Amino acid sequence: MIFIHEFKNGQKLFHIQTLSTSYVFMVYHTGHLIQLHYGKRVEDSEHLTELYQNYATELGSSTLYDAHNKLTLDTAMLEIPTFGKGDYRTPSVELEFNDGSRVSDFTYLDHKKHDTKNHPHSLPHIIESESTLETLEVSLFDKVKNVEVKLYYTPVHSVDVIVRRLELINHSGETVTIHKAHSFNLDLNHSRFELMTLDGLWIRERQINKGPLRPGIISIDSKKGVSGANHNPFIGLLGQGTNEKSGECYGFSLIYSGNFSGNVEVSPYGMTRLQLGISDFDFRWKLESGTSFDTPEVAMTYSKDGINRMSQNFHSLINKHLIGAKWQNTPRPVLINNWEATYFDFNMAKLVKLAKVAKDVGVELFVLDDGWFKGRNDDKSSLGDWTYDTKKLPGGLKALSDRLKGLGLEFGIWVEPEMVSINSDLYRAHPEWAIQLRDRSPSLGRNQLILDLTNPEVVNYLYESLVSVFESAAITYVKWDMNRNFSDLYSNYLDVDRQSEISHRYVLGLYGLLERLTKTFPDILFESCSSGGNRFDMGMLYYMPQTWTSDNTDAVERYEIQYGTSIVYPPSTMGAHVSGRPSHQVLRSTPIETRFNVSAFGVLGYELDLTRLSRFDLKVIKKQIEFYKLHRMLFQFGTFHRHESPFEGNSMSWSVVSEDKDKFIAGYYQKLQKPNPPLETLELEGLHPDEIYSVQSRIQYQNVRDYGELINPYIPVKIKDGGIMQSVIGNRYLYKLEVQRATLPGDVLMNIGLRMYSQFSGTGIDEKTRNMGDFGSRLYLGVISKQKNQC
Repeated sequence: MIFIHEFKNGQKLFHIQTLSTSYVFMVYHTGHLIQLHYGKRVEDSEHLTELYQNYATELGSSTLYDAHNKLTLDTAMLEIPTFGKGDYRTPSVELEFNDGSRVSDFTYLDHKKHDTKNHPHSLPHIIESESTLETLEVSLFDKVKNVEVKLYYTPVHSVDVIVRRLELINHSGETVTIHKAHSFNLDLNHSRFELMTLDGLWIRERQINKGPLRPGIISIDSKKGVSGANHNPFIGLLGQGTNEKSGECYGFSLIYSGNFSGNVEVSPYGMTRLQLGISDFDFRWKLESGTSFDTPEVAMTYSKDGINRMSQNFHSLINKHLIGAKWQNTPRPVLINNWEATYFDFNMAKLVKLAKVAKDVGVELFVLDDGWFKGRNDDKSSLGDWTYDTKKLPGGLKALSDRLKGLGLEFGIWVEPEMVSINSDLYRAHPEWAIQLRDRSPSLGRNQLILDLTNPEVVNYLYESLVSVFESAAITYVKWDMNRNFSDLYSNYLDVDRQSEISHRYVLGLYGLLERLTKTFPDILFESCSSGGNRFDMGMLYYMPQTWTSDNTDAVERYEIQYGTSIVYPPSTMGAHVSGRPSHQVLRSTPIETRFNVSAFGVLGYELDLTRLSRFDLKVIKKQIEFYKLHRMLFQFGTFHRHESPFEGNSMSWSVVSEDKDKFIAGYYQKLQKPNPPLETLELEGLHPDEIYSVQSRIQYQNVRDYGELINPYIPVKIKDGGIMQSVIGNRYLYKLEVQRATLPGDVLMNIGLRMYSQFSGTGIDEKTRNMGDFGSRLYLGVISKQKNQC
């Protein structure tokens, strides 16, 4: 809800409420917007103006904005700070005018309350779902330079999120240059916080980093042209002692896919300033008179109940108010991707052979990855030439999709439309369409250049080419890749004085292309990819409801990658595949059950050569897929809880709970086996405290080969390590691991936990011994006991 109070002295008070939070600010006597409170929900009252706090006397070595009120902006909690009037902290908006001056001063002009949400132009945004979203619009004006700023606030009540952005409008009659326009600013009156960011690099994305704030500025950014794997466009502030289950925390996520920056600044007075938006590095935007500039939206949330609740707020926002209605709560298919099975070396016969085995084990969707278009036998050629390779695919994509349809499989395809190979017909015809400097040799990434999406002719070419591809066969899924970062920035389309607009205009061109394609093909499920998780952000999720989480499919590395990703993004958005052994990224061999147990908490796929697996592996995979399909909606759309962090110890646990709290699945994972390990307990969250749950571990299997001759006391025949009998049995026999059952009330599972069977301690195995081993794992399914437990 939005409350507005207007007073006789000209002051105005704005109070934005969500289910559990309040955001309060006011118009001060000088016309500046002053932030009063963001945090726990309070009842609305006109007396909230009494929360205003600043120094009553002039501070030494300060600059007074208003001598009468002794106001210094350097200690004010401002909604839109600018440079040049006494606030020496980082401004959120920086403008340059034709006379060379760079001082701005925005004061209150008017406000409006809209019954529906106001969206930014040509940018992804939060959408209205079952009910409308009211929006507060507050206009500020620089009376000297005739520039207007509109601030937008949209509360998404049920998920405790407030969406913010700003719009700059030039009324001056002259061109104004924007040097910086962050989407929002938040000032807080203390700095007793821990900063949390999601950092990393290729095949090690979104690693959780925490550290105390200190005087000065801490920044994250991307200069790569994409949001990037180095720093996700997210910032968290954690109160002292905050953990997953308790304590105060704030979260801020930018709905944008290009260069960004985020700053957290602690002032000399111990106040905290936080900003997030389009990067101001190498950015200058010419704002002509009579035109406007929209910033991307930022979603911000507050939780008094720990980091899990903050994440759940973001998850609900994404699932209900960001992803398009078509894909909200829509189960995602189990897929097989041929990439790690074949790489570029395939033909029709090899693909059909793989597809037949995939169908036999329960796969629903076959995805043809890179290498299907003409001349594409390695990564050195052919990007941009989107016509099928007649040698690999006689009869084309339609012939393959027809074969797959005959098997009962849907068909998906990989594309990388934003790129062009120098060795391609497209580049030979239009070298000017590539982003590159005229007087320098280009620096390549993966042997390719980036197409200039600031150029409408390029965007139209891509649209028409992709329409032709997508209409050529029964395609129901598209994996949209983007495998390099920007360099040699120059557009042959843009004027010389607009070259510093290229990064943002590229993103706008991409969004425009995606808008057209997703409207033309509303039934195609698009998955975003950028060398794995190099562009995992809310901006891409607006157009594509899932993202390839990482090129690293090693299960143990995925502990941290998926755990960190879940800070902002729900399992329904995470592409997660069971791959072969050893891992192609770290050469580690992990149990096939653990590979599934990790991937199940996401959009499940398989990316390995099924035709070369043992009968044991194929039988196990079939049972895995049966279990996943049975609980697919819970895995993909259940309320996600993190319990034990892989960043802090040898074990990790997480769970998903159904919306009605009648069912849960918990995953427990370890890294290395410890000798004579301690007894362990798995604590859960989010259950009915008064209901009784029937809990059972998922039935899992192990290959007897893993035990050598130590298995002999536990099976009816004797085998020799390395012998023929071991090979025969190992390929066919499913050695069933322990199955644990328990009946416990919800409050016991949450406050005490599930006391798991003891691990192998070096002396023997029985039906109550968990033989986890290195990289072992277990899943536990719980249902309210009146229901049947389906493990």
